[in-house]
Amino acid sequence: MSLIKRNGLLPQTFPALFDDFFGRELFNWGNNNYSATSTTVPSVNIRETGDNFEVEMAAPGMTKNDFKVELDGNTLTISSQKEQRQESDQDGYSRREFSYQSFQRSFVLPKDVVDVEHIAAKYENGLLHLTIPKQEQAKQKAPRLIEIA
Repeated sequence: MSLIKRNGLLPQTFPALFDDFFGRELFNWGNNNYSATSTTVPSVNIRETGDNFEVEMAAPGMTKNDFKVELDGNTLTISSQKEQRQESDQDGYSRREFSYQSFQRSFVLPKDVVDVEHIAAKYENGLLHLTIPKQEQAKQKAPRLIEIA
């Protein structure tokens, strides 16, 4: 990148570029999965196959009962709300600790493509896995040879 100097002044785009570059979380590279409130949001992988859409959400340390998977119209929402409390009384001292953890991720499913009646979910080894089948007419067909007359 080269800077252009005109009459001793820098172009007007330079301050915007400077603010954008230094306004980012330059030295906090591990923050990609943080929300605006600095809480973590689980990573999600989405893959399309010929027959299904497959969603994998990384959520180690949770159980299947910690999740709520809901379909409203064509919006699929995965959420969780977890509360932990610890209390101890020792030698006249009381200690109470509690924490709350929650997240919500929403995805818009393509209309007239998804078979909403057969969506399946399972939680195993720290991964929430959803299989979202396609309707028969939306499934990818095998290539066929067209004969030339």
